[in-house]
Amino acid sequence: MTRLFLLRLLALGMTLLPWTPAAADDDHITIAAAADLNGVMNTLVDAYKQDHPDSRIDVAYGSSGNLLTLIEEGGPFDLFFSADSSYPKKLVAEGKASGQPVPYAYGHIVLWSGSFDMSEVRVADLLQPSFGRIAIANPQHAPYGKRAEQALRAAGVWDALQPRLVFGNDIAQTAEFAQSGNAQVGIIAESLARAWTGKGSYILVPPSLYEPLQQSFVLTQRGADNALAQDFATYVQSPEARAIFAKYGFNLPETEEH
Repeated sequence: MTRLFLLRLLALGMTLLPWTPAAADDDHITIAAAADLNGVMNTLVDAYKQDHPDSRIDVAYGSSGNLLTLIEEGGPFDLFFSADSSYPKKLVAEGKASGQPVPYAYGHIVLWSGSFDMSEVRVADLLQPSFGRIAIANPQHAPYGKRAEQALRAAGVWDALQPRLVFGNDIAQTAEFAQSGNAQVGIIAESLARAWTGKGSYILVPPSLYEPLQQSFVLTQRGADNALAQDFATYVQSPEARAIFAKYGFNLPETEEH
């Protein structure tokens, strides 16, 4: 299972850091996390481990759609943090989760560039050839890519931009395209733009151009009886964890939703 699982991760362009091939136990969990959480989840895990130094927490990052597929196929994950609440709901409907999805944050997309001052750029301005290639995540399985497509369509530039679009496997790879110069502009998660403090320039895409990015997590069947998984699930709803989400630019759901 372990070798096949790792090969599947590589095939889907995902990362699992750090990887320790441990069996399921109450001192170890593996989290499947949407790629926009690369940064905030590391901070959350580090903060949690300050009070739980013996805990072992591995995190695999990828697009929510690909992570859902892995879990459906028996991937060894205890918690699933999705960038779109519809994916955990699907897991519940299939009987492969424990309890109901818990909304933990609302994400945003931004126009980011390492080459241009984006502070006054509108989505429709991307039609100008000088902006070069535009990177977005694959809308087929990445929620941030789907929202990017919605924003481009709402601005009336989707069709015209087709020859200049490049697609990342997930929002983290999309951000890498923009940061490396393979694309001159990236439509990426605000959380990733904030993680690059002092790098590049970005502006929020008006939320009116795309569906809300309500993000939820859920305990999988594997994690249902794992005390560490349950405790970490409680922790990410704490005031301390919510403050970390807010630092990375997420809006927070009302506490009544928890």
